[in-house]
Order: sequence, then structure tokens, then C-alpha cells
Amino acid sequence: MWSYYPELLEKPVPRYTSYPTAAEFGPGPGEADLDAALRQAQGDVSLYLHIPFCEKICWYCGCNTAANNKAHRLSGYLDALHREIALVGVRLEYSVAVRRIAFGGGSPNAVAPTDFVRLVDALTLHMPLEDPDWSIELDPRGLSEEWGAVLAAVGVRYASLGVQTFDPALQAAIGRIQPDADLVRATDLLRRSGITSLNFDLMYGLPGQSLAQLEATLKRTVELGADRIALFGYAHVPHMLPRQRRIDASHLPDQAARFAMAEFGYQYLTAAGYVPVGFDHFAQASDPLARAVQAGRLRRNFQGFTDDAATTLIGLGASSIGNFPDLLIQNEKNAGRYRMLLSQDRLPAAGGLRRSLDDQRRGAVIEALLCQGEAVINGELQYEVAARLLPFVARGLAELSGDLLRIAPRGLPYARTIAALFDPYRQDSARRFSSAV
Repeated sequence: MWSYYPELLEKPVPRYTSYPTAAEFGPGPGEADLDAALRQAQGDVSLYLHIPFCEKICWYCGCNTAANNKAHRLSGYLDALHREIALVGVRLEYSVAVRRIAFGGGSPNAVAPTDFVRLVDALTLHMPLEDPDWSIELDPRGLSEEWGAVLAAVGVRYASLGVQTFDPALQAAIGRIQPDADLVRATDLLRRSGITSLNFDLMYGLPGQSLAQLEATLKRTVELGADRIALFGYAHVPHMLPRQRRIDASHLPDQAARFAMAEFGYQYLTAAGYVPVGFDHFAQASDPLARAVQAGRLRRNFQGFTDDAATTLIGLGASSIGNFPDLLIQNEKNAGRYRMLLSQDRLPAAGGLRRSLDDQRRGAVIEALLCQGEAVINGELQYEVAARLLPFVARGLAELSGDLLRIAPRGLPYARTIAALFDPYRQDSARRFSSAV
């Protein structure tokens, strides 16, 4: 179904959960900018709360997280997060309505269930909540019955499990041992707790991984009834993530093997009835994400593909990023400095960028290409990218008709690469990103 053109996939490209990407963030925007953006926010907004702790640190992980092995550090962080919730909430106008709240990490269930309830209480007290949808990322290894009861009481309906692979040998190779029984128990617990949309995060391109091992993981995922599946290609960047040095890079599949795995996963899951969401995500036809695809409402933000229509996302917690129409702003990454700023009743903003009108225009094109597979591009942009786009058009991976650029079905694995043609920051950048496939 897909044709492999290695020369078109040589350059690593961003996943474009924002545009410009966080790689372009600078020290410019700060506390005053965040204060003004919060006070000017209107209409529907979404919240993201970052919990940068895990019970165990997996070798492959690229998240901003640390082991929760020091009780005082965890409690101090939660105290700071409570303070940030109060400081942000008081700056929001009464016309603002918070309709979505996502907890990510790290692993939010690295904190105690009672601490999670306290965070929910703080959000209810300080934020203008309007019957929000709650979602949470979870580590199945530390998921207790008490967590199930808490999720049910709060009314969480969306959850994501870090699965990666069901194969024991591959789990050992990436430092994440979780027996099949643990994943079955977690899945059953979440269903009994009222989770109606359950995502499994899976990976291909793992050290020593074969197509047969990938197939077995996909088969087990379908058997367990995941509503959503994210099938990511593993990005090996040990120069940026020292923990990845524990992974044997000599056993990593080459680019051709990764491409074959991505294609196999796409064919397997679509044959199983899943609706493709972009190139590497999938959802059951009844899931809200699949319905957003079919209705042309799919969007992309820092949580990835979403049906969230809000243009404002407020990030809470160390390293979290806020997305406002003309501003991308990130909190202090270091948890210690984050706590210090909040102890002084200061908003912990520590960089980002102002989105120019040109940034916003290009961002809309990139989002449309990744979410709808097509975008309207005006003459100026067409002229700019014409030469770079030609190899994709010539191979039938994309079609240009008037002002409409459409990615062909066989061009799906090249979607991020095509989108990057509209990103001037990428053309001469030496920064490393993940492989396009």
C-alpha cells in the first residue's frame, strides 16, 4: 500500500503538537506575559496538569519526569501545584469555561489517590469549571483498586495506559517490565470504574523488535478492546536523553524495517475496524476521536490528536506549556525552581514565544495537513515550497490542485515531512527530532 522512498525520510521532523515547536522557545515571554494572557482569556479553555514523577523510570522515556522516591519532594511539588491553581484561577474572567482537564506526566498515579482528589477539589474551588471532560495518563503497574474508586467518583471517562509492548523480551530491552496479567487487571479496573475511552500507547522500532512481535502486541491490544491506539515510532536520542544509553542501539531496526512496521500496524488496525487518525493513531468508529475525523473536526495540540475545539490551553505544573492564540509559554522545567517561584506567589512562566501572524498562518496549514490531510495554501506559500514539494508530487504522495494541497492515501507516512516543508525553522536547523516514520 505504501511506497518506501528513504531519501524523503532522511531528515528528522517534529511531531507538530504546536507550531512553532518547543525547540524554538526562547527566554523572552515570562510572568507578565502569562498574567496578561490569562486575564484576556475568553470562552472555552482546557487545562493540562503535569505530574513529573513515576514509580520507576523507563529507559526509553522522553518525558520530563523523575522517580517519586523522596516523599518531601513529591509533597512540596503538590503544594506548589495547588498554589499555581489558585494563582491562575483568580486571573480568569467569569466568562471563561473550563470544559476539559487532562492529567499527564510522568505518571499521575505516582501520587496517592487522595492527593489526586485534593487536586480535583482545588480545581473545583478555584477554576470556572463547566461540566468538564476529565482525562488521565496512567501507569498500569501502579494502578490500585483505590485509584479505580477515585476515578469513578470524579467521573473520569478518558484514560491512557502506557503499554508500549506486550512482549517480555522487548519490555526488558527498554526497562519497562509489566506482565500481561497487570495490563489485563488495569484494563478491567478502568472499565469497571467508568472509563469509556481507553487508549493504549504502543511502540514500534524497539531494539530487536520483529514484525511477529509487533503483530502479537497489536492482536492483544485489539483483544483487550482499546478504544484508541497510538502507535509511535521509538526515537533514540541518547545525546538528549541520557537514560536511553541503557538501550542497546546496535539492535535497533533500520529505517526500512521501521517503515515496514508502521505500514503493517496501519494495515492490521484498519483491517480490525479502527479508523485511522492521522498516520499513527487509531480509534474505534464509535469513539469521539473517530467521529471528529469523520466530521472534519480533528485538531492537534500538546496532547496530540484531539477533538478539543478550544483555542486556549492552560498548562499547570513544571515544564507544562500553555497555548494561547498568539502566545506559547512554558513553565519552569526544573521542579525545584518551579516550587521556589510558587513559594513567592509568582507565576512560574520561564520562556516560550510570541506567535506572529505568519506563524499562525503556517501553523494552520501544518495542522490541517496532519489532521485533515489537506490544506489551502496561497500563492506566496506555494511559491516558497514548490521546489521542495515537487519530489512528493512527482511520486504521487501529494496532489496540488489550484490552492488545495492534498496528501494522497499512499503519502500518509510522509505527512509530517510534507508538513515540515512549511516550517522555515526546520530548513536550516541542526536540532534533532524523531524520525518521520
